Amino acid sequence: MITVTPQTFPLNRPFTISRGSKTEARVLTARVTRGGVTGWGECVPYARYGESPESVAAQIEGLPPGISREALQSALPPGAARNAVDCALWDLQAKQTGTPVWRLAGLPQPQPVEIAFTLSLDTPEKMRAAAAANAHRALLKIKLGTPDDMPRLEAVRQGAPGVRLIVDANEGWTPEVYTDLAPHLIRLGVEMVEQPLPQGVDEMLAEIARPLPVCADESAHDAASLAGLVGRYDVVNLKLDKTGGLTEALRARDAARALGFRVMVGCMISTSLSMAPAILVAQGADWSDLDGPTDLKEDRAHPVTYDDRCIHPASPALWG
Repeated sequence: MITVTPQTFPLNRPFTISRGSKTEARVLTARVTRGGVTGWGECVPYARYGESPESVAAQIEGLPPGISREALQSALPPGAARNAVDCALWDLQAKQTGTPVWRLAGLPQPQPVEIAFTLSLDTPEKMRAAAAANAHRALLKIKLGTPDDMPRLEAVRQGAPGVRLIVDANEGWTPEVYTDLAPHLIRLGVEMVEQPLPQGVDEMLAEIARPLPVCADESAHDAASLAGLVGRYDVVNLKLDKTGGLTEALRARDAARALGFRVMVGCMISTSLSMAPAILVAQGADWSDLDGPTDLKEDRAHPVTYDDRCIHPASPALWG
């Protein structure tokens, strides 16, 4: 039996990117029950990719109840629905066999992963204060993506002068804005910029020097999407809600490295149930952005744990 349940997790504060703000995490929880054992997984339908909670739930509910993980890969396209069911099937197998998912997948035992802590898009003054409050972190990720981002960049660097920085524009800049900002990103010590231009109008990235590594997020999905990014990007951001689950995320990670890309592993605003499988993909990644639950008012039972630098592997009581 496969069931899907919508759930809402309020945030402590609004989270804003260039496309808008949210005050809650809206997730779908898929459960697969066989022989009295239940595995579960989570996804975040994303309107940017034409998904809604209703459309994703319908995809999940239309699956045959006994579908295998192998058959699932062709039964659904990459995206949120396949992610939730794929992760539920991994969890189910782990519970049925008493074997952790990392071992089932032929992976080394997971270790804590250094992650970026994200600063939401806001006024320069509020972003300076947020940077100062998080100046003890190893790495900060700054949400930008407007024509007026220079004051925000300067403010964050003033608030956290010694912290490593990466920037995410969420497709919000034009080629002209990015060309103007790039030297300042380098001057301020930013070590990578994520999706500066909209998908589909990023051809100029192949024509300019890229002393600052450029990461594909909205332009990168599953393994098959990566070859077309060669020459435009230096890094790809793999998210399980884009790849369609842990199975394809591991395949995409290997494909990215074979193509010469560096790897980032990211997430949506979601609960620890989404982080648990992503931690396995993030082992050895160049950057990881897995702070999705840190702004939730209340997380799942048995949540993943964080310290000032890292996310720690999930307990089997949560997943896997």
